[in-house]
Amino acid sequence: MYLRPVASANGDGERPFPRGRRPSRRPDPADDANPTVRQRELGIRLRELRTGLGLTVEQVGTELLCSATKISRLETGARRPSLRDVRDLCRVYGVDDPSELMDLAKQAREPGWWSRFGDPGLEPYVGLEQEAVAITSYTMYYVPPLLQTAEYARAVVRGIGRRMDSRILSERVEARLVRQRRLEGKDPPRYRALADEAVLRREVGGTAVMRAQLDKILMWAALDRGSIQVIPFSAGAHASADSNFELLEFGENSKQDPLVYVEGLVSALYHERASDVARYREAVEYLRESALSTQASLALIADIRADYSNENP
Repeated sequence: MYLRPVASANGDGERPFPRGRRPSRRPDPADDANPTVRQRELGIRLRELRTGLGLTVEQVGTELLCSATKISRLETGARRPSLRDVRDLCRVYGVDDPSELMDLAKQAREPGWWSRFGDPGLEPYVGLEQEAVAITSYTMYYVPPLLQTAEYARAVVRGIGRRMDSRILSERVEARLVRQRRLEGKDPPRYRALADEAVLRREVGGTAVMRAQLDKILMWAALDRGSIQVIPFSAGAHASADSNFELLEFGENSKQDPLVYVEGLVSALYHERASDVARYREAVEYLRESALSTQASLALIADIRADYSNENP
């Protein structure tokens, strides 16, 4: 597990920019560039080279006249490597042809599409989300970001960042909508949402916003792009101690292991230890047992949507 001190990796928190300055933008980031995953893959391969030679991070750091912490952060993907870093490590590890690793280093330095929004909280989560082949989302308070309407997302972000500049607010909402294309494009991930009944009954943005939001969920489910199960109030106590988490799983050819992301107000937790991920998998199964079936969940969503229709906007 590691903790990343960000405003909010789903883009909800606020990290204001100094007055008179705008967030830095790199020109024309490629839609398919994923520096997060390339950086992590590079780190994994560098670690494999080091351990294959029986070297410690301290020994490598001594050879390169740098700290062991730097070597460790390069291997975990917490630090973006320079081309010189990779060149020097390849020399230490006796890599005859470093071109493939150098290419990974170059790709790790390309801007992802999310970089144009100037939101430090989007990295590294969104890069991992873009690469995942399966996503399981649990939420207790809000509709998952990948299913939100623009107005619902605006109300959520505004509720958390009350003093957020309107321009930044609009960027956060736009980034969330762009993320949703992942569920609509080529080879979308298997997406499964588990939501507490409170998510449906919490009136975010008013009755009109809630009607549109529940309509979107029902339409999404009808297109068979994923599944949603609701954990009813009648289930009582259930298996998740966290208010939200995302279980991300990756393809067979990926060097990235499954991980769990837990969003907080001022920080984000990434659980990557196999035993931790296994515990969350267990929680997912318990939550599914407590939840209504998919069909019963959709029926409940439709009933609550009808309740909103009977209320004034």
